[in-house]
Amino acid sequence: MTTRPTPSPAPSPGAPNGRGPLRRLTARGRDEAHRAASPLELFFDLCFVVAVAQAGVGLVHAVADAQAGEGILNYAMQFFAIWWAWMNFSWFASAYDNDDVLYRVVTLVQVAGVLVLAAGVSLAFDSRDFTVVWLGYVIMRLAMASQWLRAARSAKGAERTTALRYAGGILLCQVGWLGLVVLPEPARPWVFLVMAVAELCVPVYAERKHPTSWHPRHIAERYGLFTIIVLGETIAAATVAVKTAVDEHDALGDLLPIAAGGLLIVFSAWWIYFAVPVHGHLRSNRQAFLWGYGHYFILSSAAAIGAGLEVAVEQAVGTSHLSALSASAAVTLPTALYLIAVWTMHSRHFKIGISQQLVLPVTALLVICCTFLGDLAVPAAGLVCALAVTAGETLTARTTGGAYGIGPAAPAG
Repeated sequence: MTTRPTPSPAPSPGAPNGRGPLRRLTARGRDEAHRAASPLELFFDLCFVVAVAQAGVGLVHAVADAQAGEGILNYAMQFFAIWWAWMNFSWFASAYDNDDVLYRVVTLVQVAGVLVLAAGVSLAFDSRDFTVVWLGYVIMRLAMASQWLRAARSAKGAERTTALRYAGGILLCQVGWLGLVVLPEPARPWVFLVMAVAELCVPVYAERKHPTSWHPRHIAERYGLFTIIVLGETIAAATVAVKTAVDEHDALGDLLPIAAGGLLIVFSAWWIYFAVPVHGHLRSNRQAFLWGYGHYFILSSAAAIGAGLEVAVEQAVGTSHLSALSASAAVTLPTALYLIAVWTMHSRHFKIGISQQLVLPVTALLVICCTFLGDLAVPAAGLVCALAVTAGETLTARTTGGAYGIGPAAPAG
């Protein structure tokens, strides 16, 4: 008696199922089963976090040199370039990734672009020379425009119009970004503001008639993975700072409270972000755009926490002349911003009752108050964040009768 082999399941619409080196770049299905981040996407994220780390180093030096205002502005501008290029690729890949040779090569060109950008970060901070940063950004964006043109070639009707609008909008914006290189220094913040708004408007305009087929679970996973990597970079940066200070100044006793508080802050940041199943909230372009755009504040503040911990370490061992208040604020303010941003973007959509809704806003306020506790500011902020996680878990357990994951409420920070 012979048995027939079990047939392989049919691929989801748009899934990369061909074997040739070059395949049509067609839209994938939004209901595609078992969609997960690819190895190329993970490699992409790891390379992008190199630029995030460089931006954080620049912020540390600026704040430690008592140039916080200028440092924060430069950090905001450069983080926008990194985040926006990452975000555009992630949403495009969610809708069109076919994993053929050309797609991989163009993606790696984008990786090369962000490494060029990373190489220019110190120049932008120290000499206000944005030439290398601009060049790296242009490389990334031209590669992204070529992907959209390729998608347009395989599409028809409204979908083709959407792809062409994306490509045209990206290319036009690159002309405007030239202002960071050719215009006088006082005009550059205004150039950044105008061009950032223009870039944010491109997806809204391009998808007005025909939304792309991004995958909610895949997008939520992509953002979650990048958040993990940024938080990991935060821990790595703070660890190196503590190790260097211990080796050079033998100040372990002064640094242990900062290290413990920093770990509690980062651990709590991870817990709070992943407490809710956010993919269920991403039902439309309007919700998705607001959520995706809002991650600028989540990711930039998460990276800034690491920079703040480095500043606190430098102040504790006397290598920075900042006051304890300023060094504490370098940690507590980005932590508070992170808490408010996570609550605003997705946590609040899964809360039941005023008690759950107030956990993160009240925590953010208490973290800001910790700024005035001097040398105890960082450990106190870490303790407050840990207590917020405990409070969120307790309130959720009461709401769900002790059964996590049941009903609309989820374990929350």
